[in-house]
Amino acid sequence: MIYFDNAATGGFKPSQVIDTAVSIIKFLNANPGRSGHRLSKTAGEYVYSCRKKLAEFFGAPSPSRVIFTKNCTESLNIAIHGSIKGGRVLTSTLEHNSVLRPLFTLQEKGVISLTVIKPSNDRFITLDDVKKHYSNDVSAVCLNAVSNVTGEECDLYSIGEFIKDKNSLFIVDGAQAGGHTNLSVKEQNIDMLCLAGHKGLYSIQGVGALILSERANPTAIYQGGTGTESFNPYQPDCYPEKLESGTLNLPAVCSLEEGVRYVEKNIEYIGNHLQSATSYLISHLEKINGVKVYSQPNKYGIVSFEVKNLPSSEVSEILSSKYDIAVRSGYHCAPLVHKMLKTENDGLVRASISLHNTRRELNALILAIREINSL
Repeated sequence: MIYFDNAATGGFKPSQVIDTAVSIIKFLNANPGRSGHRLSKTAGEYVYSCRKKLAEFFGAPSPSRVIFTKNCTESLNIAIHGSIKGGRVLTSTLEHNSVLRPLFTLQEKGVISLTVIKPSNDRFITLDDVKKHYSNDVSAVCLNAVSNVTGEECDLYSIGEFIKDKNSLFIVDGAQAGGHTNLSVKEQNIDMLCLAGHKGLYSIQGVGALILSERANPTAIYQGGTGTESFNPYQPDCYPEKLESGTLNLPAVCSLEEGVRYVEKNIEYIGNHLQSATSYLISHLEKINGVKVYSQPNKYGIVSFEVKNLPSSEVSEILSSKYDIAVRSGYHCAPLVHKMLKTENDGLVRASISLHNTRRELNALILAIREINSL
């Protein structure tokens, strides 16, 4: 099958990622930080090694400020529920439900008031958009680095610079951006950077990360065993133990380190390849009468479009069953984007490209869409 659903989960894993995960499963089935024997200590060293690599790559103040989660959704929930205790929160119409649902839940409970910003250019959030809605009662600004529907990127540097000296936390959903572009807690003045391992960072499924700045201090939303302070009836107050209860997914954590090492060597090439691939695909889809494209060329591999005479779900099903091509259809867990784009009736078809998709595969998709459009 030709796989164009990499924004949901990466279809290609580098050999070192796979080999590491398999090796850990075969030879290191031990619980890191829970026992004093050699295998447990070795597992703990592997976890720390990954923490250290992510701290370096994402500009964390120290490895202890790297928290492992099971996915980006969990990272965002810890960041939002653990940090936002009141005030007004700014978010946008471009957000994923992993941001929207926790925030709307806090609003429904009366904890916060919520302002949802519509981008003035109908594409991405700018510093001016934030400034227009910002006031001293804003406790947090929660934005994605990249829209998972259109591939448009937020102006993180300018917004982070604006927020850094204010009493507001900057929470960033990096699910689609991680591995495609440089993200840095330090350089972009991000307080909590939430990441998915299994997308652009090439890990196997089952691991995410929450990278904390020095001023971020989320409370624990889970309590349990940490391997430390066992007689303390309360959750330890130090990081990372404060936010990591229970057994970590060791094979996934170790695979994440290898994925980050792979990205570190190739990130510029990845961005250039995806910019070229999305430009190629968009230019050809736009030439097909009846097809409307909603993405601009981007280094995140995301191209969303509609075939005007068919629902997105039907296009996706035909691509899968007749052409053996995998794409995603529908609303992509980002309902407000579709309301903004006026595509809430049928959603969009999303082809999400990886570094390892070829021009031949792109041509196969273009030909398939031409044929489907003529039905």
